[in-house]
Amino acid sequence: MKNYYCLVAGLPDIAPDDAKLHFTVADFKNDCLPQLSADDRRLVELFYRQFDNRNLLRLLADAETEDFDERGCLTREALSEAVDAVRKGGDRSPEIPVYIWRFLDKTVGPEAEEQETRLSEDVLAAFYYAYALQCGNEFFERWFTFNLNLNNILIALTARRFGFSAASYLVGENEVTEALRTSAARDFGLAAEWDYYDELVRISEVTDPVEKEKKLDMLKWNWLEEETFFHYFSVEKVFAFLLKLDIIERWSVMDKEKGGAIFRRLIDSLKEEVEVPAEYKS
Repeated sequence: MKNYYCLVAGLPDIAPDDAKLHFTVADFKNDCLPQLSADDRRLVELFYRQFDNRNLLRLLADAETEDFDERGCLTREALSEAVDAVRKGGDRSPEIPVYIWRFLDKTVGPEAEEQETRLSEDVLAAFYYAYALQCGNEFFERWFTFNLNLNNILIALTARRFGFSAASYLVGENEVTEALRTSAARDFGLAAEWDYYDELVRISEVTDPVEKEKKLDMLKWNWLEEETFFHYFSVEKVFAFLLKLDIIERWSVMDKEKGGAIFRRLIDSLKEEVEVPAEYKS
């Protein structure tokens, strides 16, 4: 297993009173991804595929849109060529992940049927999660499973609260999703099976959307803290840092002062958790 001593030791620091973050998920992509091995880079790129997904959906909705997120791994041209390849039967570039080809076959291929935008988003999300859950790294697969379950449980709780069926809104296939679709129990039979169920129920009852998002992010943050406790310089630690950075970046938009302070603590705690070998110290 490859360790990234220099990468972790070289993570940037910021002052707690900074008006905005000086290191973003876009910076991480440009500065840190090239330092990873090919296999580890493929794993971490799973995070950035969410931007490819959004870009693809926007492209399909409006080919002339200027709203293109550069944080994705694929260029506008690569995505456009992939769409054309499926529509016209052209060559399929290995640069495009297999889950995107599957999605395009289903939505724009010769046998595709007209679908609502929401349904297209759900189809792409399902293929994306299935792809991520077969990445071959246990920690990464647990992270994506955790998020899949969290999102589906929130959907089911919302559906039950407002009296509509959640079945067509759930993404993916696993034991949690099956329970949400079929169980009539108050807790869907999950309270004893999924450690975070009760906490998620409490979060779902928060009415302020910003406060709810922060609580959800803290749930994810705590999961990352627990799951990476014994990881130090590994790709799992690097990925967890990126995920926390993403949380802080979004928080800084909602609350710049608090976001900056938390990001400072993130950097400090990460550096305190590890001891850099002497040969890597300046």
